[in-house]
Amino acid sequence: MILPGLANSDRSNFVMRKYLSWLGYRPEGWGLGRNFGVRTVGADAEKLLGRVRSLAQSSGEPVTLIGVSLGGMLARLAAHRMPEHVREVITIASPYAGDPRATNVWRFYELLSGERVSAAEARIRLAEIAAPLPVPASAIWSPNDGLVNGQLCYVPSEPGLRAIEIEGSHMGVQLRPQVMRAVADVLANSKSPPPKGARPAQRSAARGLSASARRRPSGRA
Repeated sequence: MILPGLANSDRSNFVMRKYLSWLGYRPEGWGLGRNFGVRTVGADAEKLLGRVRSLAQSSGEPVTLIGVSLGGMLARLAAHRMPEHVREVITIASPYAGDPRATNVWRFYELLSGERVSAAEARIRLAEIAAPLPVPASAIWSPNDGLVNGQLCYVPSEPGLRAIEIEGSHMGVQLRPQVMRAVADVLANSKSPPPKGARPAQRSAARGLSASARRRPSGRA
């Protein structure tokens, strides 16, 4: 399941879904409309959790969550809340590892979500999101993101986390071929078996990674 960034909907991830479908996966949108944070997923993320649970139950197996920016933060939240339904989490330019006011979009988030990032509920949720995940996790980040501090997109000490550095700005990051290849590489090297009918490219996606998409292992990755 691919979760969109702030103010975006499933349409923003159409290209990635087509690419992953071509590789043999069954990509799904999150089906919740535009991502306005708590206004969209519910104050306790109940709408998002319901969607993840529904997909896992209908497929008969845990779901891999791929989240762009705010979508990645929500993906981590869902994995903490229901690890039995989540296989792994891949975040893309998601600034979950620090003060949200260290980004250039926090005021925009407050305006759209109706939630103050300094509120007690928001701080507790962010601490939960930043905590080490109980499932495999990968974080794709850029040092020249422009909108968020790339250093906030991963926690070096998180056990098992794979931090993958790419180049480029935040806007349209999920459309960048380098990012899609990095996602395919993570999926291809997952401990879970590849889907039936998967193309050979799925297993050798790492060969397509450019030199700038360097994997920075941390913890036990």
